[in-house]
Amino acid sequence: MTAGQLGVDGTGRVRVAMARLGEVMPRPLDFVRHIKLKLGIVVLASGTAGLVVFGVVVGSLPIAASLTAIGVALLTSQVLAHGMTRPLREMTAAVRAMARGDYTRRVRATSRDEVGQLAAAFNQMTGDLAAADRQRRELIANVSHELRTPIFALQAVLENVVDGVSDPQTLRTALAQTERLGRLVTELLDLSRIEAGAVPLELAEFDVTEFLQEAVREAEVSAVAAGRAVSFEASNLPLVAVADPARLHQVLANLLDNAARHSPDDGIVTAVARREADRFIIEVTDQGPGIPPDQRAGVFERFTRGERTGGQAGTGLGLAIARWAVELHGGQIAVVDAPKPGCRIRVALPAR
Repeated sequence: MTAGQLGVDGTGRVRVAMARLGEVMPRPLDFVRHIKLKLGIVVLASGTAGLVVFGVVVGSLPIAASLTAIGVALLTSQVLAHGMTRPLREMTAAVRAMARGDYTRRVRATSRDEVGQLAAAFNQMTGDLAAADRQRRELIANVSHELRTPIFALQAVLENVVDGVSDPQTLRTALAQTERLGRLVTELLDLSRIEAGAVPLELAEFDVTEFLQEAVREAEVSAVAAGRAVSFEASNLPLVAVADPARLHQVLANLLDNAARHSPDDGIVTAVARREADRFIIEVTDQGPGIPPDQRAGVFERFTRGERTGGQAGTGLGLAIARWAVELHGGQIAVVDAPKPGCRIRVALPAR
């Protein structure tokens, strides 16, 4: 090792030692509990130091004038410090209110200094926490509602079985409610994995035509099992894309199921794919009542459900999971204009 390297290493060790010493040693004025008092001490110390230097240089110091100047400086510092520290007091009160579950308190941020920036950041954090708390409450309420209906239905079926009533229709009802519970649990698990970032993409090249046709065949089977008289069509244009086929299949299955729920009897659901410049487009269109423009952005939120046909409601998680899966690919999903009546959902993914 060269002398230069030893010097560099020695300097680095000194810096690390100084940093650790700074973390251990108390900072000046840490023992003072009020920031206004700290500012007063700073003014007093700086004023006294300046007067001492002035007295040493000049040789004489007017005591009365010096004490008056220090007193005026202290009074001025306390008056100004009261306004400077007010946001900090408001933040303290707001934090105590947040501990009680009140997220409505805000701090007035008018200054441009560090305290003002802290107040602005605090207000943003409070808003984010309020939104997270509201989403948590809505999640608990919606999941409880979704679980209650099939559980009560299964309870009624089991009571009939205990009473000796076990006809095929009763068992089919029990099976349908069990499948509904299974779908809800699966979608909640998928949602938690996606939000935790634990869903890596496994990109692969695949034939889009075959992919669409397979998804449509599965949707037809599900529609028949649910008693929906809906037909499906898929485009057969030759197209090859690179994406995660499993995640993209999950997206398409949710879109097809959602379209089938909205479509009337004898309605047609179409799934088409095409290439546009540097994007790969998939569109699913139904012949249902459509979605008003002012409600299109909200359909991809969790537990958002529109009016369903046939009295069958979904869990309200399918489109939310579809949106997150599309965003994992770096793409976008949106409701676009479609021939009336009907709804069209477009998935745009980057062409790799």
